[in-house]
Amino acid sequence: MSAQEENQQLLHLVFGGELEDISNVRFKDLKDLDVVGIYPNYAEAHAAWKAKAQSTVDNAMMRYFIVHMHRLLDPGTETK
Repeated sequence: MSAQEENQQLLHLVFGGELEDISNVRFKDLKDLDVVGIYPNYAEAHAAWKAKAQSTVDNAMMRYFIVHMHRLLDPGTETK
């Protein structure tokens, strides 16, 4: 990894919640969303997502997502 890549903040949000049904991404109750955290790179976000997804494996309606915040904040940014 280059020094420039190490200095970039490629923020990722991990969150989830219970869906109304598994065919759509529509949450049952927005007040109950679980905001896991914001992470400085995809690798850390993926590790957090995986841990939360595995901890809720018994509830088929629970889903966790990774949002690439850096793409929302600066859509012109190219990343590998």
